[in-house]
Amino acid sequence: MANATQEFGEWPLKRLMTEVCGSGHKSADDLTSDQAREAMQRIFAGEPDPTTLGAFWLANRWKRNNPEELAAYTDEMCARVEYAEPDADPVDCGANYDGKGRTAVLGVAAGVVAAAAGTPVVTHSGDRVPTQKQDAYKHVLDELGVRTELQPQESADMVDETGFGFYYQPAFNPAVHDLFDRRDQMGVRTFVNTIETLANPANADVHLGSFYHLAFAKKVTDTFEASDHHDLRRVIMFQGMEGYDDIRPGYTKVAEWTDGEFDDYEIETPNYGMDFDAEDLEVDDVAADSARITKEVVAGDRDDEFADAVAVNAAFRIFAREDADDLETGLEMARDAIADGSAEAVLDDLRAF
Repeated sequence: MANATQEFGEWPLKRLMTEVCGSGHKSADDLTSDQAREAMQRIFAGEPDPTTLGAFWLANRWKRNNPEELAAYTDEMCARVEYAEPDADPVDCGANYDGKGRTAVLGVAAGVVAAAAGTPVVTHSGDRVPTQKQDAYKHVLDELGVRTELQPQESADMVDETGFGFYYQPAFNPAVHDLFDRRDQMGVRTFVNTIETLANPANADVHLGSFYHLAFAKKVTDTFEASDHHDLRRVIMFQGMEGYDDIRPGYTKVAEWTDGEFDDYEIETPNYGMDFDAEDLEVDDVAADSARITKEVVAGDRDDEFADAVAVNAAFRIFAREDADDLETGLEMARDAIADGSAEAVLDDLRAF
């Protein structure tokens, strides 16, 4: 064992499964931070046998990771990320990279509107990421004619020139991108699907994300707190459609973490103009239809459920950065940015970048 582990330490993935995390959901132990770091170092170095790697990812899935493990995995990833920080101080929008398959992606339009209202926004994604390999931020922007396969500094320049920036995973996070084939063979989501959304390539101090269950939002904020890399000031998360960072209509939970203080509350989205069901936001072709809806909403050519949903999602981005004291004020700012042509101008700038 000494010869096999000199480079990394004492914990090959197979030993971790045998002695720590591989005994099943009820009896498995959590990894220490050092063990998790070593595991991730080995994974990024391509050291584990593919079968062992798949088994380790699955063992973590059935065991369920705690924030300390996720923070260690995240920090090892962040040590390999190429960061490019814009002069602006944006909101980092970390939607699930594996995308959506039924409802429109609203985050591009919402980000453009928020940028027009004075709140810089950063988004990031890969390209057909496992397991769903569906439409994400990149594919909507591609349909809009916005450049997406950018180097990190170009992405930072995009933020400063337009107020909205897109970072492309293969360029800023090549270590995770190199795991694509192994992840694709898994057939199920792994903790990599979680941590890749926390890469924060613009090094923003505000994060906006989504969750299926409130406990996951608390786990994410605890992960940020336990991380040696991240030093966030504020995190806003809400129950999103298809796990994406598009707030779902109806009664929904919001989690708010600011300077170490965690709170959660409920909102009724009909009180903010979203008086319809999630089914009303379904589309046939997610990328193409989302792009068309984006153009029409930011131009002020729509006055329907999509326009209302974009305005509310923009308001959340404005509120997350504390450019508005409450959602009502953020909603007014979003609607004004559409009405006065500012949002359409931001989209024009993006397409010209």
